[in-house]
Amino acid sequence: MKTTAVRIHGVRDLRVDTFELPEIGEDELLVKNMADSLCLSTYKVAQKGSAHKKLPEHLEETPIVMGHEFCGIIERVGAKWQNRYKPGDCFVAQPNLGRADTYSLGYSFPYVGGESTYSVVMNEAVEKGCLLPYRGGSYFEAAMAEPLSCVVAGFKANFHLRDRNDYDYAMGVKQGGAMAVIGGTGPMGSLAVDLAIHGEKRPRLLVVTGRTQAKLERLAKLYPAEEAAAHGVELHYVNTADDEAFSGTLRALAGGGFDDVFVMAADARVVCESEKLLGWDGCLNFFAGPIDAAFTAPVNFYNVHYNATHFVGTSGSNTKDMVDAVELIEKGVVKVGKVATHVMGLDAVPEAILNLPDIPGGKKICYSQKRYPLTALEEFGTTRTQDWEMELAEILKQNGGIWSKEAEAHFLNNAPGI
Repeated sequence: MKTTAVRIHGVRDLRVDTFELPEIGEDELLVKNMADSLCLSTYKVAQKGSAHKKLPEHLEETPIVMGHEFCGIIERVGAKWQNRYKPGDCFVAQPNLGRADTYSLGYSFPYVGGESTYSVVMNEAVEKGCLLPYRGGSYFEAAMAEPLSCVVAGFKANFHLRDRNDYDYAMGVKQGGAMAVIGGTGPMGSLAVDLAIHGEKRPRLLVVTGRTQAKLERLAKLYPAEEAAAHGVELHYVNTADDEAFSGTLRALAGGGFDDVFVMAADARVVCESEKLLGWDGCLNFFAGPIDAAFTAPVNFYNVHYNATHFVGTSGSNTKDMVDAVELIEKGVVKVGKVATHVMGLDAVPEAILNLPDIPGGKKICYSQKRYPLTALEEFGTTRTQDWEMELAEILKQNGGIWSKEAEAHFLNNAPGI
């Protein structure tokens, strides 16, 4: 059968192609993709082409399907897996195969990725549990399980000494500690704020920084200090645009150093200032993924030696992280809908990816079965004024401008197919 997909053919060469999929083998699955959440990682892939570690060579001969934050419906099941899956089952994909070459779904293969109408999922991915059952109420939330799982992974990766005089570490962010999210006004920072307030391990103090006041105000509206306080978290938003040496300001808020610092910007100066925030046994998580393979920043080894400061970083997540993220979404612990600010069809994806750093807002949701331009949610009822779009504007208004199960259903029922 034919599929329509966004494929990378080379550096900054993304195309919407229609081509024939191979017939599934007895150990493979055919899936219908419903939603994919655009990720800055795909922008980085587009900038580097085959030079990116997750992409194979010879893209001009064998282009690769994009989209690693995806969910959908199982259409056909090979004989080997009929005891585990059945047609009609909803799934969310864990793209990380755990391979030494780092090849992953939606990055590295010619027939599977979320930015396609249909995909063939190979035996390796099924054997490794990369298609997780999903019982939530909407596709867009499932498509954001992968980015949430990356935040879950980051929170797990931090570690702290159990006792000052022993070498036994407790994994995870410090319960009741002081946490800073530096450059936290983007989608991943937003999810980190949500998890810090509502997750199992909560800091007593949470400081979130950004350089754009409008973004900080939007974040404060989505995650108000009063709500955080109700969960035992003292929350502060700090604009650092005019404060190059922001470590002093933030340390004053904490009354000293921080236990956990998440750095969401790949900027050497920001990393240096963030390192100064660490208190004794403080853990800095370099969460941002730099494009430059030679990215470096100075480290204060005096503090490493005498103050037990340490550094970690995570890239993506594992299947357990994804299971945890799906559970957080299904139970409504983390409200990922707050992060979605744009919707689009498959046809709009190449241009959106290539311009992703310059498009304001949070997560951009692609509905893989639809043809529709990239549209900010506030455009419904203003620049998007067809009857069904006006009705969608009213649904959004009733939900405080936040994308929802009802909004998605209306969009899926009315937006044209690809």
